[in-house]
Amino acid sequence: MQPDFTNNIKMCKLQLVEIDAFKLYNIHRIQILEAGMNAVTVKGLNKTYPAFQLKNVSFELEAGKITGFIGRNGAGKTTTIKSMLNLVHPDSGEFSYFGIPLVGNESEIKQRIGYSTGTIGWYPRKTVREIVAVTKLFYKNWDEEAYRKYLDFFGLDENKKPIELSEGMKVKCNLLLALSHKAEVLILDEPSSGLDPFSRDELLDVFISLKDEGVTVLFSTHITSDLEKCADNIIYISNGEIKYACPKVLFEKENGKNGETLEEIFLRLERSQR
Repeated sequence: MQPDFTNNIKMCKLQLVEIDAFKLYNIHRIQILEAGMNAVTVKGLNKTYPAFQLKNVSFELEAGKITGFIGRNGAGKTTTIKSMLNLVHPDSGEFSYFGIPLVGNESEIKQRIGYSTGTIGWYPRKTVREIVAVTKLFYKNWDEEAYRKYLDFFGLDENKKPIELSEGMKVKCNLLLALSHKAEVLILDEPSSGLDPFSRDELLDVFISLKDEGVTVLFSTHITSDLEKCADNIIYISNGEIKYACPKVLFEKENGKNGETLEEIFLRLERSQR
């Protein structure tokens, strides 16, 4: 029986394509980090609702850094994040990732970013395994090894359904999907919502490990003590306007008094906005 050289050649080509895709992913990330580029740029974001307005929101996310996004309820954090992902259509604004405009390149960009929110909109009676089986089809860089690692790390049972999970476990499940496709940028809206203090601390360690691998992380939070541990930069929004977007050290230096914590600084700044 003659060897099937045609099939062998096809298999080799497929393997080379997979290797090249993985190399390209790492090359892109290394180039961005070495060039000191910003991973994400938001410029001139405006959005008007009947009772609220985002006003000329602009900031940049430094590649390979963790940025905390703070502001009280209703300040505009979630609207900003959803606008960045084209989940909300702003009145105006420009968004770019890795130097590439979001307009016209949304599919390509969303292969390279991960998004997680504290609220879950899955099919409540499908198992985690079934949800993952569908989700992974959308990502060229789905990493089964990373998926298994975080599945174990978060202590999730693939056979459970979202309806059977606690709020904290739902948050972990959402993060699991965001962390399993080699995302170069993670955009997380209240990722620690519903987590107990121990799980929150573990999650912050995950963020720090991802940063060490060159991943850019933006996460909004009301728990400012989380930022004390892991944030490099701070974006502070109040009444729909960016008040500060700077390194955490500079934010504390310019606004802190007598050894205040970030929470104390934030509370005082908010009181002064009234």
